[in-house]
Amino acid sequence: MNWYSNVVPPKIKALIKREAPENAWVKCPESGQLVFHKDIEDNLYVVPGSGYHMRIPVEARLASLFDNGEHEVAPTPDVPSDPLKFRDIKRYVDKIKEYRLKTGHQDAVTIAYGKLEGAAVTVAVQDFEFMGGSLGMAAGEAIIAGMTHAIEKRTPFIIFTASGGARMQEGMFSLMQMPRTTIAVRRLREARLPYIVVLTNPTTGGVTASYAMLGDIHIAEPGAIIGFAGARVIEQTIREKLPEGFQRAEYLRDHGMVDMVVPRTEMRETLARLCALLTKAPRRAA
Repeated sequence: MNWYSNVVPPKIKALIKREAPENAWVKCPESGQLVFHKDIEDNLYVVPGSGYHMRIPVEARLASLFDNGEHEVAPTPDVPSDPLKFRDIKRYVDKIKEYRLKTGHQDAVTIAYGKLEGAAVTVAVQDFEFMGGSLGMAAGEAIIAGMTHAIEKRTPFIIFTASGGARMQEGMFSLMQMPRTTIAVRRLREARLPYIVVLTNPTTGGVTASYAMLGDIHIAEPGAIIGFAGARVIEQTIREKLPEGFQRAEYLRDHGMVDMVVPRTEMRETLARLCALLTKAPRRAA
């Protein structure tokens, strides 16, 4: 028991509880620092003291990227919701419904387009909150549709990846999205359009083994875990201790797998500069 439990009257406790919701404070997983939730939101979900990059909602990500936050969310192709009639503890189709209700999105990938410092761009955002950002038919079709839109409109294509890998409930249909998205990347390249990948925490499995590592430029957010298999699996396989920071963004940058590590607060400016450079377009005056 603490002073709060012993001293504060029940009516005052109820009042405090009403005025201070349970999620008003956020604990930094890295430093243990408690930060007011509004301060986290205002800082793009980066903990002000430690610089730890928390997961940022899709809508907040898009609003922070586009000019004045203005963008259009593109419709994505319909796919069979349960091609294998998969069931474990509950039916796969029921899980999909739950995640759609929880996130407000149809699946793990959202496609949007708008202006970035006056230049048109097409953007894909992978949402880890939707079944771990897993790559299934719907996500694959969304990415391909986004790349096709970029080719038709002659815009750069930027993708923010976050995934635990392929979606096991869709079996081979999920695995086929790896070569399909790879072919779509090749079409972007043939059209001589920039393809920029922003690797966020975590980006693993089949996503890393396909479109996440095929960009013209690879940017990572600080501290992001990026790899194919997990570190523990690798250690058990090779029976060796892995180096400190293995699979972290900074380690991969230092070993040539990532071009740069960019804090979220600097991401918009960095992407605008890269798009202007790769398209040889003049940047809008600040």
